[in-house]
Amino acid sequence: MGAIDKPVTKEHVNCETCLKEVPLSEVFNPEASDYFVNFCGLACYEVWKARLEKSEEKTGT
Repeated sequence: MGAIDKPVTKEHVNCETCLKEVPLSEVFNPEASDYFVNFCGLACYEVWKARLEKSEEKTGT
């Protein structure tokens, strides 16, 4: 008989800006799992926010 494959639990997520791995234990929030983005720190969040605002200015939204 062959071995039974088990789902692999992902232990890290990537920072939305720099793609650095962030431990899942640091970002897990069951209430926001469908719409939450992850950042490794405040600096990456600020860069992401500035890009988003600049993008919204271009599109007029």
